[in-house]
Amino acid sequence: MRMNDEKELIADFRKGKSKAQKKVFEMHASAMLAVCIRYVGDRETARDLLQDGFIKVFEKAESFSGEGSLGGWIRRIMVNITLEYLRQKDALKMSSSIDDYHESFASHEVSALEKISTNELLACVAQLPDGFRTVFNLYAIEGYSHSEIAGIMNISEGTSRSQYMRARNTLQKKVQLLMKVNNGK
Repeated sequence: MRMNDEKELIADFRKGKSKAQKKVFEMHASAMLAVCIRYVGDRETARDLLQDGFIKVFEKAESFSGEGSLGGWIRRIMVNITLEYLRQKDALKMSSSIDDYHESFASHEVSALEKISTNELLACVAQLPDGFRTVFNLYAIEGYSHSEIAGIMNISEGTSRSQYMRARNTLQKKVQLLMKVNNGK
């Protein structure tokens, strides 16, 4: 898309013009669905959250300042929508502090990721319990600090670290199992 076309699209989007909203949806829906799936692990729930998210995007369109990318702004809304859903569901209710967790982690070769597909890895992430998956996504994918995650999720920083470490350990085990299955083919 040319720069002038993009500026015009954003201006029309901010004014609430339906053609611009449709174009923005078409441009960003698949990527935002992937974001929602990463957090909730369920395609049907993710579709519902995607719809809720775009309703909010369209309602708040005039608040997009034009600073940064439109996609980044939409992504932030989608992450917030999925986090709100997980808060309502109390996804971290069964979480524990890192002080309660003493399992050590085995080191694994980075080459393991070369032996499985992206879809296989995302499927492993989707199978994580809600709390693990949420913290893993916020920390490893979105780049939030454990302090920020603690504030967002209303948990302690230690719980955030614990959930991330447990998610990582669980993923390592799933990847190892997947590699054994793939090597047996």
